[in-house]
Amino acid sequence: MIVTVVGTGLIGGSMALKLREQGIAEKVIGVDKDEQHLKEAKSMGIIDEFADLNDAVMVSGLVIIAVPVNIASEMLANVLDILEPGTIVMDVGSTKEGICARVFNHINRKNYVATHPIAGTENTGPSAAFPDLFTGKVNIICDKERSSKEALDMVKKVYTALSMRIIFMDSREHDLHIAYVSHLSHISSFTLGLTVLEIEKNEKNIFDMAGSGFASTVRLAKSSPDMWAPIFDQNATNISDALGVYIEKLKLFKSVIDNHDMKKAHELIEQANDIRRILKS
Repeated sequence: MIVTVVGTGLIGGSMALKLREQGIAEKVIGVDKDEQHLKEAKSMGIIDEFADLNDAVMVSGLVIIAVPVNIASEMLANVLDILEPGTIVMDVGSTKEGICARVFNHINRKNYVATHPIAGTENTGPSAAFPDLFTGKVNIICDKERSSKEALDMVKKVYTALSMRIIFMDSREHDLHIAYVSHLSHISSFTLGLTVLEIEKNEKNIFDMAGSGFASTVRLAKSSPDMWAPIFDQNATNISDALGVYIEKLKLFKSVIDNHDMKKAHELIEQANDIRRILKS
């Protein structure tokens, strides 16, 4: 099968490598606005060739849209306008309600499957791609009733080949929950990075004193602004609600610390430790 990957960075590139490795992609065509990314992806064996979007879609059995969410909705509509009857389209964005609403009544909606593979690193570009990025992670398929059986079967085959566990969810429910478990985490990391950079002017101190706890917490602050600013915009209501709760918890910790209330601090930390039960492997 010919697979077109629109966006040859971490996610799109890693998918292409694994699908080629698993024999699903006999040929991979790359589409990307960044010509350097295309050249790099080809030299790394991520793609076989590159083309413009229309030409690539017309010859592909599967189109993977792996671009920032503010671009993906319009691109998806354009792809659905021109695809051949048997071509399947999927996106991999971190927000789902907006893109699903954008093509809700499209005549070719059944050819599209809305997905969100929950995997990634703070690195970007083709050089960040590696085939085992998705192994053991979860993929969410949203609004499956809007997709044809053929499209669903194809996309499930793709994510099985990526060694991911598949779950199903309503797109609105997805955006609500992902605001807490992913989007808020990134905001926390960005905020920590900004705070340390503002308070600690001696960069050598940051480097010398940053332990594993700081490094792991601030790791996400290295994520791409081109990717994350649109996510915050598209899921603004849910993220704002999540931030409201988070800010109240920060205020509570500040009050406890200001009042030297060790008993309450111990109690809050003990309550937070319960996350260990939920996240245990």
